[in-house]
Amino acid sequence: SLRDAVIEASRLRLRPIVMTSLAFTLGIVPLVIAKGASSETQNAIGTGLFGGMISATVLAVLFVPVFYVLVASLRRR
Repeated sequence: SLRDAVIEASRLRLRPIVMTSLAFTLGIVPLVIAKGASSETQNAIGTGLFGGMISATVLAVLFVPVFYVLVASLRRR
């Protein structure tokens, strides 16, 4: 069924999505903890990117498959 296919696809895509997001998020950590000249700007940019990447990952992993199933079932009707 459609739901089984979406669950299987979500399971297969989970690891690459999380690994890519984790690599980017860990790459931002030096901006978040920067000290010295212009550190305020770097901290602000880093904090925004860090929070945005975490929230985008959560949304992509949890809500995109759910919305896909909802839209697909509405489309069937």
